[in-house]
This record gives sequence, C-alpha cells and structure tokens, in this order.
Amino acid sequence: MPALNFKKRFAPAVAFFRKRQTIRAKRKDGRNPRPGDMLYLFTGQRTKYCQRLGTAICKSVEEIVIYPNCKILIAGKYLNDKEKVKLAVDDGFHDFPEFMAFFRKEHDLPLWGLLIKW
Repeated sequence: MPALNFKKRFAPAVAFFRKRQTIRAKRKDGRNPRPGDMLYLFTGQRTKYCQRLGTAICKSVEEIVIYPNCKILIAGKYLNDKEKVKLAVDDGFHDFPEFMAFFRKEHDLPLWGLLIKW
C-alpha cells in the first residue's frame, strides 16, 4: 500500500487525475510500488496540512534515468524530442525545459528512478 506525497504545485492535477504518473527515486528498502498495488496519493504528508488527494491502482512501473545532458532513458530506450515533451507534460510540467529545471533543482543527476503510472 504505497503512499505517494506530492508537492503543493502538483496537488490539483493529481486530485483531478490530470497527472497520472510520477517519477521517483528508487527506495533504499526496495519496497517500490508494483503494478496492481493500491496507491494512496497525498500532499503535505508529515505536516498539519496533510491532505489525501485520492487513491489509484498502479498500472505500470518502469525504470527511468534522467541525465544532466537532457537524455532520458526509459526501460532501456532513449526518448526522442517529441517523447520527452510528452513525458514532461504528462508529469505536470508545461514543457521539457521546465521538467529538466525541476529535476536539476530537486535531484542529483543522473537520477536512476522509477516512472510510476496509474
């Protein structure tokens, strides 16, 4: 029963199911979401502003690597420019440059993680 916490900026898109995926670093304990798992979606976890945004069934989990040179590898395949834009928009960003700026700020790149879809 994985719980996923989202930044405030993504909460409305998650709550109204406009954002149906997330990219996360792999958990150190190995307890990553798997297809078929019930996902519990929150914002503000561990604060007095915690709010449940909903639940969803995990549809897929794929390995993703985000490189600092803007290359994206998903399940062993490098994305082309059109696929990068789709990934960024599906993940709640306006465009690919905004996506990359966010990941550069929030993570040490390259990020070896998981693309979780519901």
